[in-house]
Amino acid sequence: MKSVPMELVPRERLCMKRMALKSPPSIHPALCVLALCCALAGCTPGPKYHKPSAPVATAPSYKESTVNFQDGDGWKVANPQDAMLHGKWWEIFNDPELNSLEDQLDINNQNIKVYFENYMAARAMIREARAQYWPTITTGPSWTRSKSSGNLQHSSQANTGSTSSTWSFPLDVSWQPDLFGKIRNEVREAQFGAQVSAADLENERLSEQASLAEYFYEIRGQDALQKILNDTVEADKKSLELTQSQYDTGIGDYIAVVEAKTTLKSAESEALNLGVARAQFEHAIAMLIGKPATDFSIPVKPLLVVPPPIPVGVPSQLLERRPDIASAERTIAEANATIGIGYGAFFPTVTLSAAGGFEASTLANAFTWPSRVWSIGPSLSQTLFNGGLYRYQLQQYSAQYNADVATYRQTVLTAFQQVEDYLAATRILSQQILKQQEAVDAAQVYLTLEMGRYEQGIDPYLNVAIAQVTLLSNQQSLATLHVQESTAAVELIQALGGGWDITQLPTPAQVSQKPNKGDYTLQR
Repeated sequence: MKSVPMELVPRERLCMKRMALKSPPSIHPALCVLALCCALAGCTPGPKYHKPSAPVATAPSYKESTVNFQDGDGWKVANPQDAMLHGKWWEIFNDPELNSLEDQLDINNQNIKVYFENYMAARAMIREARAQYWPTITTGPSWTRSKSSGNLQHSSQANTGSTSSTWSFPLDVSWQPDLFGKIRNEVREAQFGAQVSAADLENERLSEQASLAEYFYEIRGQDALQKILNDTVEADKKSLELTQSQYDTGIGDYIAVVEAKTTLKSAESEALNLGVARAQFEHAIAMLIGKPATDFSIPVKPLLVVPPPIPVGVPSQLLERRPDIASAERTIAEANATIGIGYGAFFPTVTLSAAGGFEASTLANAFTWPSRVWSIGPSLSQTLFNGGLYRYQLQQYSAQYNADVATYRQTVLTAFQQVEDYLAATRILSQQILKQQEAVDAAQVYLTLEMGRYEQGIDPYLNVAIAQVTLLSNQQSLATLHVQESTAAVELIQALGGGWDITQLPTPAQVSQKPNKGDYTLQR
């Protein structure tokens, strides 16, 4: 990647040649200035923007999406391979409650509102920059009354001083024509900056949507764990009643009663502790949808779902689907426009100014024709020496451009990494769940057999307690794996860009349009 050259590019040389043309002596100076403005109107200093290259995978599909399973029917991606998510991506999970929460988030989430207002501010900056195309007109009506000194000797006659009044109604017009494209580059910079802000808004919206879905499935997982522990507590209570009954009849010993009571109390303690995490996830969702945690609750619903097949598309589409990649690329375009502004500093500033109005000693004569005053004339300003400031600024802008290119390429690499990471996680977790379900089934058989041996007096109750703990541990692991699989699926969708694609990014013309009046209404 080459740095932007410090010497003037061909367009700048052409501008300088045009400035060197001399007008015929017979032409009025004002016409010369007008002709010069027209000739230089097309000059825009700075390098033309070209989208930089990025690391793009040449494989027809993601590596982790094509791994064959050794056995079982684990999670697989959706077919056809080139399918893409669109719009409300969370609807793929077919959960009405999740759909309702996600719809509330898009309206009430305060972080999204912050990014939206930043986007609106960025659009306003475009119009601020475009305002420089127009002349500045000012006026300052005034009235003064003054008296001169009576002690000033102007002649042999005595001077008693004089009193006078002045009415002034001026009108000043000043305009700096954009001869060398400085304002045009500032407008482009603002347009690209607004596109960056638009992409950042979509990236924040996707992040908040994914967080809500993850918290939602964490709550479902906590509810499933709660049911497992509640069922375990009930089973442990029956075991305690059995051991107590056998002890009371003299069949069993007291140590079995103590072991059963210990197992029961441990399960009850774990069941109580689950409420902490569930409450925190619930409060987090309340914050995301803009509601006080005090007024919000989610009903208990112990449901563990299997993620649906997710259309991942092909790797070559990833650059067009992620808003953070679009933001990084538009940042480069913005930096390129900044370089153009830096080039424009080397050219002179031409100002066309005119002043006129009326001035008289009495208000009655203020607007008569003889009271008119006016002046007109162009001026040119050029820095002759500033210690190389403009050149060093141009070097700074070029370095920032190169840094933005590196950031863009790193963002692309990170995107591929994340997609492969969550594809692997979703696939491997689905396989692990199959094995863990087998472990739960085996632990259930183990407990049943051990309970029978205890009732027959073959094994001590300690063996039953061990079997109970083994079953509970495997059931908890299975529920946790289901939650991890669901959240990994959400993270995979986020890594793919959700339902967004580059066509939804507003164009420079669209961000330059005046927004609706309601968009700027202050919230009270």
